[in-house]
Amino acid sequence: MASKVTFKITLTSDPKLPYRVLNVPESTPFVHVIRFACQEFKVPASTSAILTKEGVGVNPNQTAGEVFLKNGSELSLIPRDESAAVERAPLYPI
Repeated sequence: MASKVTFKITLTSDPKLPYRVLNVPESTPFVHVIRFACQEFKVPASTSAILTKEGVGVNPNQTAGEVFLKNGSELSLIPRDESAAVERAPLYPI
């Protein structure tokens, strides 16, 4: 049986600070954890980020076990503004 890790993910954009506790296998790609958390909070995964308690961004290209060992169990979900994700036009078009 695979070991599991538990994350408490808080939605920081909501003043009530709702949270979800997710218990996932260590080998789960962390990007899947992020997508599931976004679905639970009904925020877009494509423009959301996960931060540690210290405010440092978490690289989603790791396993859940690696994220847990490096950052602990308490994380924050930050849904960013859709317009921030849009690629900007260059100042000097070619």
